[in-house]
Amino acid sequence: MNKKPLIFILSIVWSFSSFSQNAAIANPGYWQQHVDYSMEIDMNVNSNTYQGKQSLIYTNNSPDVLDRVFYHLYFNAFQPGSDMDIRTRHIGDPDSRLANDLGAKKNPSHESKISKFQPHEIGFINISSLKQNGKDVSFQTVGTVLEVRLNSPIQPGEKVTFDMIFDAQVPIQTRRSGRNNKEGISLSMSQWYPKMAEYDFEGWHADSYIQREFHGVWGNFDVKITIDKSYVVGGSGYLQNPNEIGHGYETSEVMRTGSETLTWHFKAPNVHDFTWAADPDYVHDKVEVPNGPTLHFLYQNDPKIEKNWKELQPKTVELMNYFSKEIGPYPYKQYSVIQGGDGGMEYAMCTLISGNRDFASLFGVTAHEMAHSWFHGVIANNETKHPWMDEGFADYFDTKATDLIRNLNKENPFASTFSSYSEVVAKGIEQPMTTHSDRHNLNESYKNASYRKGSMFLVQLGYIIGQKYLKETIQQYYSNWTFKHPTPNDFIRVAETVSGIELDWYLMEWTQTTNTIDYAVEGVSTNGSQTVIALERIGEIPMPIDLTITYKNGHVNQFHIPLTMMRGVKPLSSEQQQIDSWSWANPNYSFILEDASRSIKTIVIDPKGLMADVNRDNNTYRVN
Repeated sequence: MNKKPLIFILSIVWSFSSFSQNAAIANPGYWQQHVDYSMEIDMNVNSNTYQGKQSLIYTNNSPDVLDRVFYHLYFNAFQPGSDMDIRTRHIGDPDSRLANDLGAKKNPSHESKISKFQPHEIGFINISSLKQNGKDVSFQTVGTVLEVRLNSPIQPGEKVTFDMIFDAQVPIQTRRSGRNNKEGISLSMSQWYPKMAEYDFEGWHADSYIQREFHGVWGNFDVKITIDKSYVVGGSGYLQNPNEIGHGYETSEVMRTGSETLTWHFKAPNVHDFTWAADPDYVHDKVEVPNGPTLHFLYQNDPKIEKNWKELQPKTVELMNYFSKEIGPYPYKQYSVIQGGDGGMEYAMCTLISGNRDFASLFGVTAHEMAHSWFHGVIANNETKHPWMDEGFADYFDTKATDLIRNLNKENPFASTFSSYSEVVAKGIEQPMTTHSDRHNLNESYKNASYRKGSMFLVQLGYIIGQKYLKETIQQYYSNWTFKHPTPNDFIRVAETVSGIELDWYLMEWTQTTNTIDYAVEGVSTNGSQTVIALERIGEIPMPIDLTITYKNGHVNQFHIPLTMMRGVKPLSSEQQQIDSWSWANPNYSFILEDASRSIKTIVIDPKGLMADVNRDNNTYRVN
């Protein structure tokens, strides 16, 4: 008997129980809705259409009475005149996957690819029947949202069953979902089913689909997909009938019937989405993570990409182990890396990535999307409102993992992130991180707020509270909020509890404003045997300060200046000397060196470059 899988399963059960208890402790008033999906899908690969039956058991765990519900119908976005089409034509820097190149900087409007779709090229989900507890219910489709007026309200604590019949068409691949992507993958099936919208403490989140982020209800999926038997399928969940399917999933002899189709039966427990992809030319490789999940790799049978995909596999094992060690244990039994989609996108237990890349790019996109299995897949904040909590956190950890696993050994792996952020600030196009993901004026602004500033949020938090407390914060946050929907305040409260430092000011300044950090060494003066060091805060955001003085004889002094309103100090090294704190209200600060016998060579603020200081030139003062 192989005991390793049993050990892993037991650890999952223990983790689920432990995480749930910790979340309750972290926020006693917390509640969330629950869904159980059962779906049967009949896919016609010739017409790129499918018929669907869905039974959804919805549990109202809220304290509220609900008289309506909403479903997302994402495929309806891929039609001329949709909100996605219109937004693409009017945003300042449209995504090249959605817009034809008409010279974005020269034209006030752009040509959307979706606007040119013919009827056989569009995407749609049409609902033909919907019943609430066996009785027909009134509904209407408004763009990508199905609005449902209930026959009888759903009471707090009540379970309701919705039975739906629908048909759908897979759109030509443009953004995330679709058929026949640029690399020839037949079906990239994300956001493909009628999906219940989330209802939480802020109410309903029935957002029109533009192209951005998602927010889903935690639950369980039981999905049967009937498709041409030549197609290989990969995605979320655990295949229940591997020995009927084969295609590399079998655990013993394959037992197939003479049918021209196969029905793939998947179950995905405790997730908030379900994604799959299919292609007749997929190669399917499996790799076991020691004491961990099975990794599935599905990619085209193409000698041009095979070498990189084979080389990727042991590195993906290293990534899984790194993230599990640094953040917390991966709680599922499988993860799939699948060639498909339009670049890279995270989903439950899997990712879709374009596969015709050089190895550095292939590793990089895999590292980023896999990091999302923790920040999005397991900790599922509302991405539409706070995309930085998953994109930025994933960016932070994929940057660190890449530097370590690929032996890049960069002095500051985040230097390019800081530089790109400073360029956006200089252009004057920055918007606050609290901007809804769909509401950014430019895609560049969204990228800056979500990826760069989200990543820098953690880099600077480590600078503020220390690396030891940052690591403990991440792991406690993961423990507390696994399988939940945390908010930014939930995260910062964990950091405050772990570090004993007040941090509300940092959350507000960095995420709710476009204020900047800019500190300078103003000058050096002498007064008898004393040397006076004068510093200045030029930017609006206050920070604690690490400062190094190097003398001409090679001697070095390291100082730390606490920020008064933190009401605490990070752990300091034995080389660092703590001096008087600096109040945010005072833009100027000075301190005295009693011994002026040494000649100062340089004074440097933030010598490790861990602050997003927009003008690093004035961080260093050189004495002639």
